[in-house]
This record gives sequence, C-alpha cells and structure tokens, in this order.
Amino acid sequence: MLDDYLCCQPGPPVLNEPAPEFSAVTTQGPMELEDYRGKWVVLFSHPADFTPVCTTEFMAFAGVYEELKALNVYLIGLSIDSVHAHLGWIRNIKERMGVDIPFPVIADLDMNVARLYGMIQEGASSTATVRCVFFIDPEGILRAMIYYPLSNGRYIPEIVRLVKALQTTDENGVATPANWQPGDKVVVPPPATQEEADKRLNEGYDCKDWYLCFRDI
Repeated sequence: MLDDYLCCQPGPPVLNEPAPEFSAVTTQGPMELEDYRGKWVVLFSHPADFTPVCTTEFMAFAGVYEELKALNVYLIGLSIDSVHAHLGWIRNIKERMGVDIPFPVIADLDMNVARLYGMIQEGASSTATVRCVFFIDPEGILRAMIYYPLSNGRYIPEIVRLVKALQTTDENGVATPANWQPGDKVVVPPPATQEEADKRLNEGYDCKDWYLCFRDI
C-alpha cells in the first residue's frame, strides 16, 4: 500500500542534527560520508549531466575548489545519472571548456542519497534532483541547506561566504549579520538575563541597543 510505503521513508534532513549517512559510487571511486569526518563537506546536487546550466555550475564549483579545500571543505556533487555519464560529461567539460572537475560526483541511479536528503522535489520533477546544497561540519552535523529550482543556477560566491560565516561562528562564538563578508564586524550573542542586558552597553562593544551589539574579530 502507498501509505505503508510512505510511512517507512526517511524524513527530510534537519538542521543541527547528524547528516544522513550513506555509501555511494563516485567518479573517484567508492565513498562513505564517514570518510569525511573531521572535514567540512559541501554536498550539492544537479538535475542532469550534459545540461547547460549544470555545466556552468560545475565550472564555477571547480573555480572555488582550491579556496574551499584551503578551508578544510570538500565538494561532492551528485545526480541520478550513471558514473559513465558523469565521466563522459567531465571529459567533455575538460575538452570543450578547458576546465578540470577535481571533485567526486556521486552516481545515484537508485536515488538512495537523493531521497535521504530530500533532493527529489515532486513539484519540480520526479526523475531529477533539484539544485540542493548541504553544509556538513566536521562532526557530521548538517549546519545549513539551500534549495534552488531546476531553472536557475546557484551563486557560488554565496556558498563560499556561508562556509566562512559558519566557521567564524564556530571559532568565535558569534553570529554574522546580513550581508556579512569576512573582515566585517560580527554580532555578539544577545544577553540571556536582565543582569547581562544591563551590563551589555558597558562591555566595550559597538552597541546600537542592548540587544544589538557588534565587535571586530
């Protein structure tokens, strides 16, 4: 019965909980998510190989690969195409566009990983993954996720910026304001008690009011 099938399917991934574990075949051999413990992971899906928007995205991701790697961040791509299709497309990008694709790409023909991560959105397509991005920290915790429609490519600098913002939060115990860029002031966590609120304005921060204070890092 359909109801019985649906009741047994995993729910969508949840922020600040462990990212769903998986094993997969990739263009660089078999892998498990566990292999990346101790590293940040950006796992992203694309609708299909040999498609125009996805090709531009792969080239853009390749362009930030070294920058992310220097931040201990590893890219992993995915679509429900075969590993042979992935390899053919990667070779085509190299031959026609002159761009090497240095990161592994998961071949998810059975849609196992796609369904674990909610990459299949029935309202968009039942046979292709939408453009998802998942940010997984070194402890294996899912820290952020972004979904894009099939029709629109991602703005890759925002993905790099968000990685840096998450790492800044972890390293300094702060938050980042709207439009934050590395080097900008960060937001001090708001006070949790009346006593902390009374003290806040005299603690040397750049305060606009007791609940909104900034500092340099």
